[in-house]
Amino acid sequence: MLRDIECKCQIVKNFTPSWFASVMGTGILAVTSMFYSRYIPFLMDVAYILFYFNIVLFFVLLIPWIFRWVFFRKEALNDLEHPVISNFYPTLSVGMLVLATDFIVLGKDIAIGEIFWFIGTFLTIIFAILIPYLMFKGEHVKIDHISPAWFIPPVGLIVIPIAGSMIITHFSGVAQEVILFLNYFGWGAGFFIYLALLAIAMYRFILHHPLPNTLAPTIWINLGPIGAGTVALVNLVKNSSFITIQEPFFIFGFLFWGFGIWWVIMSIILSLHYLKKLKLPYAMSWWAFIFPLGAYVAATHTISQLFSFQLIDYIGFALYCLLVGFWVVTFVKTLAHAYHGALFK
Repeated sequence: MLRDIECKCQIVKNFTPSWFASVMGTGILAVTSMFYSRYIPFLMDVAYILFYFNIVLFFVLLIPWIFRWVFFRKEALNDLEHPVISNFYPTLSVGMLVLATDFIVLGKDIAIGEIFWFIGTFLTIIFAILIPYLMFKGEHVKIDHISPAWFIPPVGLIVIPIAGSMIITHFSGVAQEVILFLNYFGWGAGFFIYLALLAIAMYRFILHHPLPNTLAPTIWINLGPIGAGTVALVNLVKNSSFITIQEPFFIFGFLFWGFGIWWVIMSIILSLHYLKKLKLPYAMSWWAFIFPLGAYVAATHTISQLFSFQLIDYIGFALYCLLVGFWVVTFVKTLAHAYHGALFK
């Protein structure tokens, strides 16, 4: 139990950066629930419940995150230098970008969505530069540290245009140009860094021993850039008045989405392999199951609507059901482990 922890300050001291992955995952589940309420109307209510719950969750988690930097700065800095743990710091900023989307799409509140978007974008850019820089200049990074979690800091940039593209038309002049710049910088940098890191991750998968079972869920992170990148591209093209011929970009998005089907199958097979052969104990990394799959579900729905492809939407709904199962199991296990204090030791 939490009361069994020697000092309640341990909750703050050992508060890992990956907690905000729960905000990312819950936020994307809210949006996708809204998408598929066309099949099950009750899901619209679920979407709003998750939306409001996620707002509370974000601010609750923000308290120990800030306190840790104030009272346990050494531990926070050590995590920032760690070649694995550091990659989860941007879950805070990407979580804000997801909340921005929730406020715009579900809450119909552009003003609050813009606040979350601007702050989230600024922090995402900071993390996308700072964390790779710390790896580039050090000699502490080994091949054992390579995992798809490396995608999070720089590839978080690709999430920027999802909400960012929807606020372009709400500004004009220089302000609009700044927003356009941030959106295109985010997608362009995020996409090409993803390609570079994907090659490194594939190298590790093929020529090195398997990921430790606590990091096995990060295999699903491969779906994050694909799903978020597809939605971001479609949104960006639709909201960029200077793009007069949109179809080639949409076709590329369709191809990019198609690559994700391969990763869905591979992720399922590898997860089953870990469950059967290597075990898959609970860890905060389980939240890596949620947002990447949710982003891909959103991309699947987007592509199905864009091309009036009903079969693809059925695939998306099937993956949405899998997403709900992942979220429920992960959320319950997180609550249980937090209640028993295991996550703060």
